[in-house]
Amino acid sequence: MALKVNQKNKETIVEQKQEGNEQQREKEEERLWSWGAGTDGQLGTARLEDEHLPQLLNVPSLSSSGPVSMLACGGSHVVALTSGGKVLTWGRGNSGQLGHGEMVNSLLTPKPVLSLESSFITQVSAGWNHSGFVSDEGCVFTCGDGSFGQLGHGDYRSHCSPVKVSFFDNKHVEQIACGMRHSLVLLKDSSGNQLFGFGSGRRGQLGISIDRIKSVNTPQVTCGFEVVKIISISANGDHSAALSADGQLYTWGRSFGANSDFLSPQHLPSPLQFSKAVLGWNHALVLSDDGQVFMLGGSHHGVLSNPEKVTPSKHLSGLATLRPSVQMQLFWFWKI
Repeated sequence: MALKVNQKNKETIVEQKQEGNEQQREKEEERLWSWGAGTDGQLGTARLEDEHLPQLLNVPSLSSSGPVSMLACGGSHVVALTSGGKVLTWGRGNSGQLGHGEMVNSLLTPKPVLSLESSFITQVSAGWNHSGFVSDEGCVFTCGDGSFGQLGHGDYRSHCSPVKVSFFDNKHVEQIACGMRHSLVLLKDSSGNQLFGFGSGRRGQLGISIDRIKSVNTPQVTCGFEVVKIISISANGDHSAALSADGQLYTWGRSFGANSDFLSPQHLPSPLQFSKAVLGWNHALVLSDDGQVFMLGGSHHGVLSNPEKVTPSKHLSGLATLRPSVQMQLFWFWKI
C-alpha cells in the first residue's frame, strides 16, 4: 500500500511517499521542490534567480535534519520545521528574520537555527520580515523586524536570534501566527484570555480595541472571544482569522474593496463547519468538515467583508481523493 501526498504552495512543494500502513512504515522518502521569486535566495536553489518551473532541491542540510513536517513562507524567507523539532531557515535575512545571529541580505540554502537546538519546536510561522517559533514546553520565540512591536518584547528593536517572549513565561503557548507587521498568539487550554495580538494595529488586525491603534509592543488580549473557544489562528498582510472549536470562522483587520476595516473579530455566518482556515495577502481559503474548499476575497475583493458572498473555489485535480487534513496543506502558505 502506497500513499502519495503532495503539499503545494506558491513557492514550495513537499512530496512524501510512505510505504506500508499507518501502524508500520517500512520506507519513507521526501523530496522538496521550489519555484517562483528567488532573488533573495528564498527558493533554496543556491541561485539568486526566479524559477518558472519547479526545481528539485538537493540540500544536504535538509536531508540530514530529518523529514520536514511544516513549511512557512514569509515575505522573502522560508522557515522549515522537521519532525524532530529542528528549525532551518533561508532567504532574505536583512532584518534578522532567519534567526542566525546576524543580518544578511540573502541565504541561498537552508541553515539550522542553532540557538533553538536546545528546544523541541512544534510550530513555526513566517511574517513579512519576522519569524515565530513555539516549543513543546509552551514557550514562544520571535526574531526579525521589531519596528512595529511585532516581536512582543516590549520595545521596537529588531533581533537577529530568536528571543523568548517573556510575557508568556507562565502561560502555555500553542500557536503563533505572523502577519505583515503583526503577530497573534494562541494559548493552550486557556479558560480565560486565550488570544493575544501585538505589533501594528492600524487596520484593526490586532482586534484589541474598538479604536484604531498604531502599534503595541507587548501582547494584548484580542477582544470578542470571552465565551468562544479558539483552536487555530492565521495572520497575513494586515488581517487576521481564527477558527472556533465548533467550526466557526472569525475575521478582522483590513477589509477588501470599499468596505471599512474590522477593528474587532467578526463572525462569518455559515451553515457549514470549517476545520482549516488560512489567509493569503488578499484572500482566505477555508476547508469545511465535509472536505469542500471555499475561497474568500482574492479576485473578488470585498468577499471577506461580505459573508453572504462566500463561493466555492474550483477543486484542484485529485483534491477530493485526499483526506481533509492533507487537503488544506495544499493552500497553507499561498499568497497573492
